[in-house]
Amino acid sequence: MTDQASPAVSVISARVFDEERVPVLVGGSVTAGRHTVGRAEVAMGPGGMVIILDAHDVGDRSGVWNAEEIRLIGPAPAAITERLMGPPWDGDGRLLPIHIAVRTGGEVLHLGTAQVSQVGTSDGVLSDCELLLDTPLGKSLLDQVRPRLSPTALPGLGWLGDVNSDRAASLEQFLTGWYPSTGDTELTSSSSALRLPGGLKQLYRIAMRRPSVLGVQNRILPESDLLSDPLGETLVFGVENQGGFFWSLLWTMEEAEPDPTVWFRVFDEEPVAEQEPLSGFLIQFSLFEASMGADYLALPRKLTAAQVEQFTQALHPVPLRPFWPWAPTHFYVAPGLVVHVSSEDGHEFDVWAGATHRSALDQLADLPVDWIRFDG
Repeated sequence: MTDQASPAVSVISARVFDEERVPVLVGGSVTAGRHTVGRAEVAMGPGGMVIILDAHDVGDRSGVWNAEEIRLIGPAPAAITERLMGPPWDGDGRLLPIHIAVRTGGEVLHLGTAQVSQVGTSDGVLSDCELLLDTPLGKSLLDQVRPRLSPTALPGLGWLGDVNSDRAASLEQFLTGWYPSTGDTELTSSSSALRLPGGLKQLYRIAMRRPSVLGVQNRILPESDLLSDPLGETLVFGVENQGGFFWSLLWTMEEAEPDPTVWFRVFDEEPVAEQEPLSGFLIQFSLFEASMGADYLALPRKLTAAQVEQFTQALHPVPLRPFWPWAPTHFYVAPGLVVHVSSEDGHEFDVWAGATHRSALDQLADLPVDWIRFDG
C-alpha cells in the first residue's frame, strides 16, 4: 500500500493531450503498435507506451481508480503483456515511459507518466494491471477523470432499521444492496441432509447469485464443505483465511435451534461464545467482509479513542454487541460505506473503511488523520 499524498506533495494539473504526439512519445511510428485492451487504447513503440482511457465511474473497467492508481483491465495482446511484465527500460538502459491520458468532455487530458505496480495474468495473458502515477492527481482533475456518483446511486441504509427487529430481512437487504447479482439464473443448491438453522440457509440461498457473500477475507464454508471440529463436538461453518481459528455451532440430531450461539475457537484453546447469536453474527460477518473486500478503501494508521469518536461521528452505529472475541469490533455505516473499529487493549484502535465507490468516502476526506491509503 502507498501513503496518500500529503498537501506538500505536488499534484498534476490538467493538460489537453494532442494525439498527434503519440508517435513522438512512443519513439516512432505506431501503426503496427496500436492495440485495444478492454475499452482502453494502447499505443506502443520502441521508446515507450501511451494508454488512453475513458472517464467513467464503473469499477470493473479500465480507468483511473484514485489519485495515484490506474487500472488496465484485460485481456491484453501478447505484446502488451510482455511489455508491462518486463523491465521498464530498453536494451540500452533507457527508461520506457508509460504515458496516461483520459478522454473526457470531448477532449483528452494527459495525466503524466506511471509505473507498473502489479500485474495479474491468466494462462500467460494479462488480465489486469495496476499502475501508479509518478505524480498524484489533484482533486478537481480526479473528479473529471473519475466522476463521482450521486448519493442516491449508493447502497442505502434501509436495512439498518431492521437489525434488532427482523434480522433476516436486515441481512438480505444489506447483502443484495451491496453485492450485485452475478446473473439471472440461480445456481443449484446443495442437497446436504444437515439440519441447519434458518440464518445459514438464508445465506446460502443469497450466495447462489452473490458468491462473495460467503467472504473474501475469512469465509463461510459452502454447505457441501461443512465439517465437524477436531473433537467432533460442533459443526464448523466459518474459517479464518489462514486457518488460525474457526466458528462453529453445537451439533444436534434434532431440529436445528432457530438462532443458536456461535462459538469462536482457536484450535488449541477453549471455545468462546460470540456475543451475538447466529442472526446477529451473520450481519456482523457480512459487514466485516464487505469492508475488507470493498473496491475502495480508507485506512488510517492506529487511532486513539478520541480520534475514533471524531472519525465515526457522522456515521451510523450498527446496534449490535461487539464482534470477534480476539479484538472486539464495532461497525459504523453510511450509504455505500462500512467502517469497522477494533482494539485489543482499548487504547489503540484499528480502523478499516470500505466503500462501493469513491464518492462514499467523501465524508472522511478532511479528517485530521494519517492515512495509509485513501481511495477517495
